[in-house]
Amino acid sequence: MSARENVLQPEGLPRIESRALHPAMGRVLVLLGLSVVINYIDRSNLSIAAPLIKDEMGITASQLGTLLSAFFWTYSFMQIVSGWLVDRFDVKWVFALGFLLWSAATAVTGILHGFVALLIVRVVLGIGEAVSFPSYGKIVCGYFDERRRGFANAIVISGLALGPALGMLVGGSVVSRFGWRLFFVVVGLAGLVWLLPWLAWMPRRDATSSSASSPLSGMLAVIRRRQAWAMWICHFSLAYPLYFLLTWLPYYLTRARGMSLNQMARAGALIFLIYAGASAATGKLADRWIATGATPSLVRKGLSVVGCICVAIFLCAAVAVQDRTLCVWMLALTGASMGILGTNLYSAAQTLAGQHMVGRWTGLQQCMGNLSGVVAPAVTGWLLDRTGHFHWPFYLAAIVSALGGLSWLFLVGPVETIDWGTELS
Repeated sequence: MSARENVLQPEGLPRIESRALHPAMGRVLVLLGLSVVINYIDRSNLSIAAPLIKDEMGITASQLGTLLSAFFWTYSFMQIVSGWLVDRFDVKWVFALGFLLWSAATAVTGILHGFVALLIVRVVLGIGEAVSFPSYGKIVCGYFDERRRGFANAIVISGLALGPALGMLVGGSVVSRFGWRLFFVVVGLAGLVWLLPWLAWMPRRDATSSSASSPLSGMLAVIRRRQAWAMWICHFSLAYPLYFLLTWLPYYLTRARGMSLNQMARAGALIFLIYAGASAATGKLADRWIATGATPSLVRKGLSVVGCICVAIFLCAAVAVQDRTLCVWMLALTGASMGILGTNLYSAAQTLAGQHMVGRWTGLQQCMGNLSGVVAPAVTGWLLDRTGHFHWPFYLAAIVSALGGLSWLFLVGPVETIDWGTELS
């Protein structure tokens, strides 16, 4: 550790590791951010086209909710398998195969007709995209130390927000002019170009570093940890409002707030662009805070509690105000608050799990947290059919976020790498 690093680490605090960054990882980090943009365009594009698909196929709000949630049926549960895969095999190839599958599924969506066909392809899309976040966790934890991890995760979370922003901004305009089918085909095929620099730049893993010889190896050790259950609650509490907005925001803005597709595109883009900016700023702030001597527990938990409370407040305000412009700004502040949460959620999980368990930990956490993607779209459609308005869906999302704040405050405990002992195998 350098003299400067010794000065920045006050006596009595845990020593934070510092290691040289692999020379290729700067370019790879850009690719990871871009892959999340593509990932979230591909999973959220159905919501952009939802008003047109609903009218074209004559489906109910509940059926639309089922279509919007179908992606998460496989996406959530395949996270467990993906977590084992990235711990067992080279993440470079696991991620490449998943990327290929989800891009193909997106392109095929544009040529399908009928509710059942769309349902099936959304399930396939979920299988492909399930490799993404366990792979991100494995790469960030393996190549970036604690002082760089916040910003590295911020790039990923910024991509998560930029995907829906660009999807709504560009997709809304394309769909309104050319129809939704061309949008799916072009986006799916164009995404495949990303694979070329990925295969060229991503370093191969040393074959001797493989772990997790069986799919269940280490999983039970994670499940037995109180911190894991607490982080599942935290993840669910962030993902529920996020997926509620990703799947139903275009429909809400056009049908409940009376916006045109172009107006909806601009408003939705603003919300998620602010989300992206908040993620990047918070990630950098967290890294600097830790570098000055603050513990990861104080930084990750403190910022996350604030984020959860703000998400709950601004969601309630967004649906309560009458003015359409003020509603959009309340939703933008909701996006900023979620940006504070996302970066610290993944950084805390990576620190708790450690390099050799991060794939399995992330897979399990992604599975449990993303069950919100199954619940939020379907429950929203059910509530909308029965009440005729969006008040209760917004209030429910706010309640879930507030529960996440309680989990961060009382259940997570110290954000320190767990000593797995003989459980690490």
